[in-house]
Amino acid sequence: MLHVRVVSPPELTPRLVTALHAEPGVHNLVVLPGAARRPDGDAVQFDLLNESANPVLRQLRGLHQNGRGSVTVGEVNVALAGPRNATETRRYARRERIPVWDMVEGTIRASATYPPSFYVLLIIAGLIAAVGILTNSQILVIGAMVVGPEYFAIIAAALGCSKRDGPLVREALTALGRGFLAAVIATFLFALAIRAAGVAPAAYLNGIKPVAELINSPNIFSVIVAVLAGVAGVVSLTESRANALIGVFISITTLPAAASIGLSLAFSSWHDAVGSLYQLLLNVVILIVVGAAGLSAQRGLWHRLAGPDEGATGWRWD
Repeated sequence: MLHVRVVSPPELTPRLVTALHAEPGVHNLVVLPGAARRPDGDAVQFDLLNESANPVLRQLRGLHQNGRGSVTVGEVNVALAGPRNATETRRYARRERIPVWDMVEGTIRASATYPPSFYVLLIIAGLIAAVGILTNSQILVIGAMVVGPEYFAIIAAALGCSKRDGPLVREALTALGRGFLAAVIATFLFALAIRAAGVAPAAYLNGIKPVAELINSPNIFSVIVAVLAGVAGVVSLTESRANALIGVFISITTLPAAASIGLSLAFSSWHDAVGSLYQLLLNVVILIVVGAAGLSAQRGLWHRLAGPDEGATGWRWD
């Protein structure tokens, strides 16, 4: 369930309230004439079931045109009054699983920000992965994959592709390019220091590096895992399954590949560097393509399952 707060121009409020009242998914409708400031207008608040959220929020977008009002949406974590019996509880749970696409898109766009901490985390994750590769520690490599924030940029690029939003795609790809380059440079300098100090593990120097071999040898299984991770990422985001999203972070071989590039260059392992580059590009491209296709497919599937939009009448703001 969502809680929606609307600032409505007074001349539009009667039509807005009538339309909301006709929506079966609208509850606890409250109207406070003239109570809103900045922008000025009538304050309208209501709770909204997920099953009705997509058509209602789409229609409410009209209030944003020409600064005529505002709409804010938040999630309701607890409602003391709920379904009265087991049958109603099951029906309510099914309806609440319907993704609210404005919320899904808003979450992705909110995560698609690239402050200095984004690049710092990529560098730190790259260095952790580098230590894991040098010492053949899968635990450290997995830890680096969890620390790295690159998936949010990848899914933002996927959203941009599915919505044909060029600026969003360019911004995400630019952040990924800069971030991975920073991670490669950091791991390259780190590996040079390790090599100069003579403390590189003997097993790695002697070619016993099973973790590195997994990373720098892309194959059909790399493609399969990347596709499955892309699908899991879309499902976890659209249906708010945070635990599954953590598994996606662990499944994608992006940061370890960037770290392997830096290490391989520092130790003059040109073949490994090329293989790691292929692994990095393979994962990023597949995740973006599968993410874009998955978002579009999920939207179409849920639209068909939810049926035609209700409440088409009464939503006119011109």
